Amino acid sequence: MNYKKIITIFLIIFLTGCNQFEKQDKPINYIGGQKYKNTGFALIYDNQLKKNKIISKKIDNRSLLIFHNKIKKNSFVKITNPANNRSLIAEVVSNNVKFPDFYNSVITKRIAEELFLNPQEPYIDLVLISKNSTFVAKKAKTFEEEKKVAEKAPVDGITIDNLNSNKNKENKKVKQKFSYSIKIADFYYKDSAENMINRIRDETNLKNSIIRKLSQTKYRVLIGPFNDIKNLENSFNEIKLLNFENIEILKDV
Repeated sequence: MNYKKIITIFLIIFLTGCNQFEKQDKPINYIGGQKYKNTGFALIYDNQLKKNKIISKKIDNRSLLIFHNKIKKNSFVKITNPANNRSLIAEVVSNNVKFPDFYNSVITKRIAEELFLNPQEPYIDLVLISKNSTFVAKKAKTFEEEKKVAEKAPVDGITIDNLNSNKNKENKKVKQKFSYSIKIADFYYKDSAENMINRIRDETNLKNSIIRKLSQTKYRVLIGPFNDIKNLENSFNEIKLLNFENIEILKDV
């Protein structure tokens, strides 16, 4: 009788342990209401990218929609072009689309044109906007109307209305030096930043990591700078293997 009780207790402990392991296999929760921001390169959608299987899903190039792999579907984000401070609100239409990790989002041609992004260097600042934000509440009222208007326009016939008399100056492309660095993280203590540098050098082939002192209590670990996008992307993909939470790309640091 005691032998049966021992077996029963053993089975209960075993099954409980299995349940604990199952819980660890749950998918990563996507960011919803909490604050999220990332500065980096966006991927401008093109049908050829879908045909080449670089992107796993189509998106309407006339819309104000984006793909993102960390933010919940139907969330609103503010996208800004740091070069001219133009910004707009877009909606995350999907968070399970596959696209290269180097890009912080997939945006439409319409978004790129409205922000006057350089197609060869589509650098953006992306911030999740809380649903409680007054700005989003006002924007949401007209969002569906904007999408209906865009759906009637041909993809190649999108025009940008700008009341600013300096439109031509703003739209004029100015060739600037390519200089970007990868931001790993900010640390309170210098020792912590140095430990991170040592880890990067031990676990990757990257040797151009540095510590930038921002204040007495803020030390930033950077990799770079890079003077071409290919080396930047290769280094980004290598550092991504260390599973850092939110890697950003910073310009001219």
